[in-house]
Amino acid sequence: MSVAEAMTPRAIDVETIGMTKTFGGLTALDDVSLRVRPGSFHALLGENGAGKSTLVKCMMGFYQPTRGQVLVNEMEVSIPTPRAAHALGIGMVYQHFTLVPSLTAAENLVIARAECPKVIDWGRERKELNAFLETTPFKVPLDMPVSSLSAGEKQKLEILKQLYLDQRLLILDEPTSVLTPDEADEVLGLLRGMTEARDLSILMITHKFREVTAYADDVTVLRRGRVVGGGRVADLSVGDMSRMMIGETEIRESASRTEQKGRTLKLELAGLFADDDEELPAIEAISLKVHAGEILGIAGVSGNGQSELIEVLSGQRPLQDGRIFIDAKPYDPERQMMDRFKVFGFSEEPLHNVAVPRMSVAENMAFRSFDKAPISPVWGWLSPLPMRNRARELIAAYRVKTPSTDEPIENLSGGNVQRAILARELSGDVDVLIVANPCFGLDFASVAEIRAQIMDQRNQGAAVLLVSEDLDEILDLADTVAVMSEGRVSYQSPMENTDRATIGHAMAGHH
Repeated sequence: MSVAEAMTPRAIDVETIGMTKTFGGLTALDDVSLRVRPGSFHALLGENGAGKSTLVKCMMGFYQPTRGQVLVNEMEVSIPTPRAAHALGIGMVYQHFTLVPSLTAAENLVIARAECPKVIDWGRERKELNAFLETTPFKVPLDMPVSSLSAGEKQKLEILKQLYLDQRLLILDEPTSVLTPDEADEVLGLLRGMTEARDLSILMITHKFREVTAYADDVTVLRRGRVVGGGRVADLSVGDMSRMMIGETEIRESASRTEQKGRTLKLELAGLFADDDEELPAIEAISLKVHAGEILGIAGVSGNGQSELIEVLSGQRPLQDGRIFIDAKPYDPERQMMDRFKVFGFSEEPLHNVAVPRMSVAENMAFRSFDKAPISPVWGWLSPLPMRNRARELIAAYRVKTPSTDEPIENLSGGNVQRAILARELSGDVDVLIVANPCFGLDFASVAEIRAQIMDQRNQGAAVLLVSEDLDEILDLADTVAVMSEGRVSYQSPMENTDRATIGHAMAGHH
């Protein structure tokens, strides 16, 4: 390499001008212009459906824009396919891993090349890979199968793969969604270092304001397919960015946390054991206590037994051993006992879990009360009019947007499905509330509404068990935090005695 080449920054300048994409009558992207300066770390913010994924798919050649241009280093380019994007130096790291688990890291890198040799000289390849790794700040064990790597190492390998393929603009799609806070900070810190050295330009799709303010130089905000704001991150507050994202939508203020005195023990999990679908241990010796007027938040990286615990508590997975107690009385998660002990709950993706998609909004709202008066004045006979009247009351109280009570619930937006289920589960007298990732994939306004409703229930004396993969949600709502790692509770503390870093270390298995 000549001195001139060594001094030339590798990072490229990429710009979209008037990018528009229509699907039939739907305009998913409307005249979007965005520039990622060479050597800059650019964040792309927007709620679900704002157009972020459509934009990057046009930049990567998965979609062809209806109108608009892409410029690389100020020259207009054509990107008919992802291979054409790669040839221009544009690569993408996806939200979910694209590695072959049974192959080693070295094998994954070599087979990623467009022209992989039919007979591989592993001695030469390993020597070249080691030389390549010397040029990057990312270190992963080359000879270990990908299946044995941690989530942080897999994410590093995904990034290494793009660097190995000589991509000089990296598009990152929610790159930290499966990482602990420590892993996220390490990966983003290393990438930030590469942008500062002008080795890379980065466009990162994220919903985490903390990552934007800590690592990004510039931000662009999309809403309903249009650019609604942006600029230098240093010139913007989190409030500025959130207002750009949500527009004029009314946001419910967070409910204030009221002091709860002399709290009584309400829910106790005593030594719970359960298996996963392959009959391997999923949760082991889970023991937790939740008091009336307390939110116990369970943090942890996805896949550490949280889903199985929620399924046990909702009666969807058999308990192998252990007992559940409410008010010191034995409790089994079946419908009559849920009624008796006033146990309610809701979780992420309700259409897959706690709703029947093709049934109406009114019918879904009646699942808790269909066999009671006035909906069922005589056992076995349903009365549709009281069911619809009750649904209308709940729709108004919980601001559910639906054409009618008879609309199939699957036709509602994600936020409105969640509000409908929330209305069903919180409209009665709640003693125990069990919720899992309640705000997953929802818009800003719905998130604020649901978190405020959870806090309201806590303030009214309910015992709340909150499982969430969003650590900010735990920090915002919980009185006490517990961390699940490899199916066990590895750490527990009152919230006032801990902090984000300590919880993050426990999530990574350091306790």
